Amino acid sequence: MTSTTETGEKTGTKDKDYNLIWFTEACLSNALRLESYIEDADRDGDNDLAEFFRKAQADSRKGAEQGKDLLRQRLAG
Repeated sequence: MTSTTETGEKTGTKDKDYNLIWFTEACLSNALRLESYIEDADRDGDNDLAEFFRKAQADSRKGAEQGKDLLRQRLAG
């Protein structure tokens, strides 16, 4: 049985490092996508939905900042 999991041998990047980079990018991408959702809700006058998306966007930004902090620490060390 052959494993299809990349462990860094092919890319030169360990899974945990790749995962951290992916997580940070996903959070940033999500924050951008949510901006469109907020605009849509605002345009339709749905304040509850807009606020829901704003909170989700804040959480995504927080995750991105935490990911960037960890990346900085690991790159400096």
